[in-house]
Amino acid sequence: MKQRVLVASNRGPVSYQFGTGGSLVGQRGGGGMIAGVTSGLEAVAAGASVTWICAALSDADRAFARRQDAGASQYSGVPVRMLDIPPDIFDRAYNHVANAVLWFLHHLLFDTPTQPQWDGPFRRDWESYLAYNEAFAQALAEEALADGEPIRVLIQDYHLCLAPRLLRDRLDGVSRDIRLAHFSHTPWAPPDYYRLLPREVGWAVLDGMLGADCVGFHAERWAAAFLDCCEAILGAEVKRADPGGVDMVGADTVGRVVYRGRVTHVAVHPLGVDAPALRDRARDDDVRAHMAALERAAAGRKLIVRVDRTELSKNIVRGLAAYRELLATRPEWHGRVVHLAFAYPSRSAVPEYRAYTERVIQMAAEITAEFGTPDWNPLILEVKDDYPRSLAACAVADVLLVNPIRDGMNLVAQEGPVLSERGCALVLSREAGAAATLHRDALLVNPFDVSETAAALHQALAMPDAERRRRSDALAATAAASPPARWFRDQLAALDR
Repeated sequence: MKQRVLVASNRGPVSYQFGTGGSLVGQRGGGGMIAGVTSGLEAVAAGASVTWICAALSDADRAFARRQDAGASQYSGVPVRMLDIPPDIFDRAYNHVANAVLWFLHHLLFDTPTQPQWDGPFRRDWESYLAYNEAFAQALAEEALADGEPIRVLIQDYHLCLAPRLLRDRLDGVSRDIRLAHFSHTPWAPPDYYRLLPREVGWAVLDGMLGADCVGFHAERWAAAFLDCCEAILGAEVKRADPGGVDMVGADTVGRVVYRGRVTHVAVHPLGVDAPALRDRARDDDVRAHMAALERAAAGRKLIVRVDRTELSKNIVRGLAAYRELLATRPEWHGRVVHLAFAYPSRSAVPEYRAYTERVIQMAAEITAEFGTPDWNPLILEVKDDYPRSLAACAVADVLLVNPIRDGMNLVAQEGPVLSERGCALVLSREAGAAATLHRDALLVNPFDVSETAAALHQALAMPDAERRRRSDALAATAAASPPARWFRDQLAALDR
C-alpha cells in the first residue's frame, strides 16, 4: 500500500493564467521552497500517494479552485487542491501578518522606533490569519479522514504556523496513524526579539507549531532559537540533544518539547540542490544564449554576480555599497570588473518593498554615474525576473555575492558553485543558514560591515584560479550532498521514527 502524503503551503506547484476563450493555462509555480518540495515529491512519488493543498493566489487560480473537480485536478501527476480563500482575508493574512509581521520578526527587520505597533487593525489582521489557517486545517482534515490509510502531513512555512494545532484539534479522538510535521524555511527569532509580538500572538504561533509531531528547520541555530522560545515564552519542558549522547531519536534531532501532554521533536534538515537537474537545465539553448550575451557584455572583465529578489532581508543596498567601496578604494579594478546585479521585484503590495526596490535602482544609477566611462559600464542591474538568465549569470560568475541580513538557508549560494563552469568564489553572509554547511570554502562576511564585504570582494577577485576552482568544487559537492529528494525523505523518516 502506498503511503499517503499531504503537503500544505501558501503557494502551490502550479499557478494559472487565463488563456484564449477564458481557458486556464497552468505553469509551474516559482520560489525556492516550491522548487525544493516539488523536486522532493517527484523523487518519492513512486512510493507515495501525494496531494498538495495550497491557496489560490490570482483570479485565474480562484477560477480553477471553483471548478467542481478542483480537488482532483493534477499537475505533473500530483493532485492539487486550491483553496478559494476570500481575497480580503487572504490579503490581511498574507501581506499584513505573514509577510509584514512574521517575516519581519524572524529576519530581525523591524525599525523598532516606529514599528511594530499592535493596535485594533492588527487584531483584525490576526483574525484573518487565523481564518486562513483554519481553511487549511479544514481541508487537510477532510483529506486525512477520507480513507483509512496511514497519513503523513507536511505543512510548510510561516504562513501556516497555526495549522498543525488546528488540524490536531480536528483529529482529536481519531484512532488513525496520522502524523504531522511543520517545516520553517525562514530563520527563527531569539526569545528577546520574539517577545516583540503581542503575548497572545507569540503564544499562539508556538502553540500552533507544537501541534505537530516534528518541527523542522534548515540550520541548527534556527532550531535552537525555536527551542529557546518554547522554553522562555510558553514555559514548556525542553530537552536538548547532548552532542555526545544517544538520548534523541535520529541524528538530525536537536531537541524535543513536551507541552500540553504531547512531545514534539525538533530537527534540522538542510536543503541543497538537485545538481544533475540544474546542470541539465543550464545546457539548454536559452541559458547558453544568455551566457554568450553576458560574456559579450563583460568583454573579458571579471564578473561579480548576485541573484536575489528585492527582499529587504537580502541586503542588496549594502551589497551595492560594498561594490562602490571596492571601486573607491581599489582603483586597480577600474575597467577590469563588472557587477551583474539581478534583483527581481518582490512583494510589491508591501510599501517597504516598493521603497526598497526604488532605493536599489537609485543606488545602482549613482555607482554607474560615479565610476562609469565611455568604454566601461561597471554595473548592470536588472529588475525583471528571468530564470534562464539567472542560471547563465551563475555559470559565468567569477565571484558570487550572497550577503543576506538573515536567511533560512539560501539556494543561490549553492546553485552558483554547482553551475559554475570555471570556478567561482563565494562571498557569503555568516547570517545565512547555508553558512552552516558552506563556511569552510566560502569567504564569510558580517552582512552589516560594508568595508569587510568590499575587502572580501577584492580577495575573491584576486584569488588564484586554482584556489577558486578548488573552493568552488568543494562548495558544489556540499550543495549536492543534500538534494531535495533527501530533504523530503528525511522529513518523512522523522515522522516514522
